[in-house]
Amino acid sequence: MKLLDGKLVSEKIKQDIKAEAAEFTAKTGRKPHLVAILVGHDGGSETYVASKMRNCSLVGFDSSNLHYEDDVTEAELLERIRELNADPEVDGLIVQLPLPAHIDPEKVTEAIDYRKDVDGFHPVNLGRMLRNLPCFIPATPFGIMLMLEHYRIETAGKHAVVVGRSNIVGSPMSVLLARNANPGNCTVTLTHSRTNDLKAEVLRADIIVAAIGRKNFITADMVKPGAIVIDVGINREISTQTKSGYKLYGDVDFEQVAPKSSWITPVPGGVGLMTIIGLLKNTLAAAKKTIYS
Repeated sequence: MKLLDGKLVSEKIKQDIKAEAAEFTAKTGRKPHLVAILVGHDGGSETYVASKMRNCSLVGFDSSNLHYEDDVTEAELLERIRELNADPEVDGLIVQLPLPAHIDPEKVTEAIDYRKDVDGFHPVNLGRMLRNLPCFIPATPFGIMLMLEHYRIETAGKHAVVVGRSNIVGSPMSVLLARNANPGNCTVTLTHSRTNDLKAEVLRADIIVAAIGRKNFITADMVKPGAIVIDVGINREISTQTKSGYKLYGDVDFEQVAPKSSWITPVPGGVGLMTIIGLLKNTLAAAKKTIYS
């Protein structure tokens, strides 16, 4: 068993991003700028946004965190997005999910200018991804593909099983693994909570991507020897054993599955760190206008 080490890979790629950002700043007189909108006080969301802002600083980006209370209206939020869309000093714009119940996340996603949609959630970017056209790829799948590329994992001809069909991870991951590229060229099965005999489907996998949002959902009896296991899950539980007061678990029972795997991502220290890399690379591309002129 070998670790797909998100910390190691992300640090290397951040150095490359930092160098490119410095060149951009020297040429234009300004830094790439990411704006994150956060609504409410969800602990996980606050942690994620703080991490994104901190990593922007580390690679030489400017960043702004616009924090609204839970009672902000949908109309107010949409108006602020329109203002940021029109601001030439803003390169990337993200709205941290989840949002309060009175705000429609689809309206918010579609309101963001697709040329600044560095999360890769806008229908234009998702549609272009399906057609294998230049676009902003959703940050988590993008990060996973970068990790596979770094470790030179052979994917062509492999059977990949993706567990979870969200528009943020599962569905785009299945598209990326199947398309004619390297990494890619997999035969992909996209599974979900309604899949009949899910265990049998996962057991067939050479590559497993677990993105179902359930602690330790993938167990050792679902994994064939030598499989590559990518754990997207970040499940927080209250814990008295950590300084933060909570402990993170993946969607994979790491202790039991790792010995059967050829490669596996840890949680924490795996896919979560690569998600940040996907976001940073998209933001740099937005600033440099290498995807949309």
